[in-house]
Amino acid sequence: MKRSSGILLPVFSLPSPYGIGTLGKAAYAFVDFLEAAGQSWWQMLPVGPTSYGDSPYQSFSSYAGNPYFIDLDLLVEEGLLEKEDLRGIDWGADCGRVDYEKIYRSRFAVLEKAARKGLARDRAEVEAFVEQQKNWLPDYALFMALKRRFSMRAWSEWPEPVRLREKAALERCRAERKEDIELFLYIQFLFFRQWEALHAYAHQHGVGLIGDLPIYVAMDSADVWAGPEHFQLDEKNIPTAVAGVPPDYFSADGQLWGNPLYRWDVMKRDGYGWWIRRVEGAARLFDALRIDHFRGFESYWAVPYGEETAKNGRWIKGPGMDLVGVLTSWFYNVQFIAEDLGFLTADVRRLLEDSKLPGMKILEFAFDRREQSDYMPHTYERNCVCYVGTHDNAPVLAWREEADAEDVAVAKRYLGLHEQEGFHWGMIRGGMSSVADLFIAQMQDCLGLGAESRMNTPGTCGGNWCWRLRPGQLTPALAEKIVACTKLYGRAQPKPVRENISKSV
Repeated sequence: MKRSSGILLPVFSLPSPYGIGTLGKAAYAFVDFLEAAGQSWWQMLPVGPTSYGDSPYQSFSSYAGNPYFIDLDLLVEEGLLEKEDLRGIDWGADCGRVDYEKIYRSRFAVLEKAARKGLARDRAEVEAFVEQQKNWLPDYALFMALKRRFSMRAWSEWPEPVRLREKAALERCRAERKEDIELFLYIQFLFFRQWEALHAYAHQHGVGLIGDLPIYVAMDSADVWAGPEHFQLDEKNIPTAVAGVPPDYFSADGQLWGNPLYRWDVMKRDGYGWWIRRVEGAARLFDALRIDHFRGFESYWAVPYGEETAKNGRWIKGPGMDLVGVLTSWFYNVQFIAEDLGFLTADVRRLLEDSKLPGMKILEFAFDRREQSDYMPHTYERNCVCYVGTHDNAPVLAWREEADAEDVAVAKRYLGLHEQEGFHWGMIRGGMSSVADLFIAQMQDCLGLGAESRMNTPGTCGGNWCWRLRPGQLTPALAEKIVACTKLYGRAQPKPVRENISKSV
C-alpha cells in the first residue's frame, strides 16, 4: 500500500432528506470532498442489511446490501417512483441522528412501489443479476420472505420443517411467498446497481473504498440458516457455543456477541470454500478489506450458549495461517488490513507477522503512562495503519475529557499539542506524520466533534450507529485544511486523469 490517508465515515452517516445516508447525491459529494482534501481512501463500516440493535456487525446476510442505502431520489430519476411517493413520510425529526424505527416502518413500502414498476421493466437484467449472484441471493431472498411471513422473528423460532430446511417445506414456501421473494431480489438489484455506479465514480476521482469484514456472521442470518453445517450448532440447529471477547479495556464483563462459532474442521475439507466465496463477495464491493477481530483466526473466545456475560468463556485454537494463507494467496489483488486489537499473545503477533498484513495502531491507546505502548508512533513500522480512533472509540475531543488526565498530559507532551492548533488537529497531525503506510481519521475528529458524535460504545445496545453529518458541515475550508496536512506529510496522491465520466453522475 502506498503512503496515503483516508477518512472513516459510514454510509448511514451521510446527510440525506430521507432519515439515513444513501448511495445518492451526498455520497458523490463526499467523494468530491475526499478528492479535494487529498484523501485516497473512504473507509466504511459493513454495508449489509441490519437486524436487531441496528448494528452493521449483525447483518441478515454477509453478501447483501442494506436496502436503507438505496437512494430514493435516484429511483425518482429512473421513473420508478414519483416525488409524490416521498411526501408526508416521517423519516425522523433530527437530521443529525438516524431514527431506525421510523425508517423501518416506512422504507420498504416505498421500495415496494418502485419494485412494482421495475420488476417488469428490468426482468431480463434482474434474471442476469440473480444468475451472477446465485451462490447466495436466492437463499437470502427466501430467508427475508420467510422473515416477513413469521413477523420478522429469528429463524430459530420458525416452524421446525422450515427452520431445518426440509425440502418439501421450502418448495411450498417458494410458491407461497413468490411475490416477497421477487421483491427482495429486486431490492438487491437496485442496491448493487447504485453501488457499482458510486464505486466507479470513486475510482475516477482517485478514491478507493475500504470495507469492513466482520469475522463472524449473525445467528439470525441467511448465512447460518442456509449453511448450518459450517457452524457449531446441535441437531436442532441451536448453538452450542457463541462468540465474544473476555473482559478488557471496553467492558468488565467482556463482550457477549452471541454469533455462532465456526466448525473449522468442516470448512477446511473443501479448502475453505465458504470463506473464499464470502471474501469474493466483499471484494466485489471494496478495494481493501479490514478483517475485523483478526486475532480470532489464531484463537477465539468460546462462550457456552445461554451464558449472560462473556466471563465464562475459554480460548480455543483457530485455523491460523491455514486459512489466512488461503485468503491472501487466492485474493492476491485485494489489500487486507488486520484488526489486531484486543488481547494479543505471542501467537497472535506471530500470525500477523507470518501473514505480512498491516495491523492497526490506535493513537488513543498510545499514551497510558503506566506502561510502554507499541501504539506510540515512534514504535511503528511502515506496514501498519494508524487511526486516531475507530468506530468503537470516543471521538478524540471526548477522549480528552474521559481519559485519565495524566494520560492526556502524556499525549500533549509527546505530540506537542496546544490550543492554538486544536487538540484534535494535533492528534491528526501525529498520525499523519507517522511512518505508517496508511492513516485514517474519523470524520468526527476532522470536524472536532465531541461525545455526542460517538459511533458505538462496545458492550452496550441501543443509541449506537446513529450519528450523521449535517448538511453544510463539509466545507471547502475544511478540505483545504486536511489537504495541507496531507501534502505536508507526503500522503497526497497525484490526481487521476479522468475520461468518459458518465453524464448521469
